[in-house]
Amino acid sequence: MEFPFDINQLFSERVSILDQTLVAGRKSAGRPDLQAHIATVIDELGRASAKAQQLTAPITSASKLQSQRHQLYLLKDGERNGGRGVVVGFLKVGYKKLFLLDRQGVHVEAEPLCVLDFYIAENLQRHGYGLELFDFVLQHKNLEPVLMAYDRPSPKLLSFLAKHYCLTQSVPQVNNFVVFEGFFLNREAAQLRKVPLKKPDGEIKPYSIMEREVVRQEQRALPWPFAPPHSPQRSVSSQCSHSLSVGSSPSRVPLRAAPTSALGANRDQSPQSPLVERCRAKRTSSLNRSQLGFH
Repeated sequence: MEFPFDINQLFSERVSILDQTLVAGRKSAGRPDLQAHIATVIDELGRASAKAQQLTAPITSASKLQSQRHQLYLLKDGERNGGRGVVVGFLKVGYKKLFLLDRQGVHVEAEPLCVLDFYIAENLQRHGYGLELFDFVLQHKNLEPVLMAYDRPSPKLLSFLAKHYCLTQSVPQVNNFVVFEGFFLNREAAQLRKVPLKKPDGEIKPYSIMEREVVRQEQRALPWPFAPPHSPQRSVSSQCSHSLSVGSSPSRVPLRAAPTSALGANRDQSPQSPLVERCRAKRTSSLNRSQLGFH
């Protein structure tokens, strides 16, 4: 794929590794003009890949690469186009958390390296470029192709994997990813974890407001210093927050209103603090004095 600017000036290496910084080597670092050219190359490659796979929209672009933690391996041929170089293709990979099924139908949680997009220019296919680029990625990641997952692989990619890596027997999955036999053997390399079975939901027994009030009454009845400091405003706000948290949950059983007589009996029989007793005695004394005519 040819461009109106010098590809060798953008990409000094035969295979350049790009990430969200869109920097390819020291030349493009701190050069907005060169990074703009790099973005143009990535966008054109993404559109060409989407067209070859008959996709409605590109899955690879410069903006997506900047917002995702993926890596794009770009292959060039620096001797073509009169020494200005051409872009041969790219391979985009990234780690993804997947829920897969092994041969026994057991759900397994994995986070393997995934092949997300792979494209070689049509006029440069069947020249060994694809195998060169794929082998470079495997060596750079120190990984076997059987331990990778493939996102919606095209028939061409499946034929490529079967021809060069003997990957033919895939394990059926319910998502768009394809994994092959041998993927579940090396659990450490593929970062596999069995998904625990979901525990059945039991009956929810909320800690009711009445029970909280009884506990607070018992705590206030304790002698100092065991009794917690009592604040009327804090108690009111606490009761409001508790009532909202219990009542807002649709899975909880609504509380039944207690009979008025029972609540009144508990309130009259509950022990009072010394401060309340002194206030009550003061009010009684003032009332007696007013009745006797003392002001």
